[in-house]
Amino acid sequence: MTADERARLEALDAAVRSNEVRAKINPVVDRVCAALAQKPEAVMTWEPIPLEIFGQKLPPEIRSGWIFVLRAGADTGAERHPNSHQRMMTLHGTGDMRVRAGVRAGRALSRWQSNVLVGEASAPLERRWISIPPNVWHRPVVGKDADWVVVSFHTVPAEELIEEKLDEAEGELRQKKYVEAELKSKN
Repeated sequence: MTADERARLEALDAAVRSNEVRAKINPVVDRVCAALAQKPEAVMTWEPIPLEIFGQKLPPEIRSGWIFVLRAGADTGAERHPNSHQRMMTLHGTGDMRVRAGVRAGRALSRWQSNVLVGEASAPLERRWISIPPNVWHRPVVGKDADWVVVSFHTVPAEELIEEKLDEAEGELRQKKYVEAELKSKN
């Protein structure tokens, strides 16, 4: 990790860990957890969070924030964001954010690298946060004991965030936007 990236993560960490911000994030976490409980077939639920919650504490390149809750035992599959750098922190629970350099024509170019992230406040920064550059494949895998609650920051606004998923069985790449998917699922 570069010194600049470490400084960004430290700034995000300070913002997320402040009592004032936690008090504003907790109702969002409660809503997203309740949404997952109401959808037994879903592997995760999410909601964008207004950046105003954080005041002036965020690095300037951060353009959206999200709360994700991933179900215990879930493996959501390989995904990447071609238009955004993602920075993610564990709020509650534990999960393994596996990353790899890439896939071409359905074939892996490298092995998955494990990054087990924890929500323990006393854990080192690298055990709570991960930085995922654009186009880097990542795969959240959650232990069977508890749901994994994370806060995720992106360098594009919520309505512009693109997720590409690799259909491993068919070797096809599929794209979606989280905000559009959320609106469709509510209608």
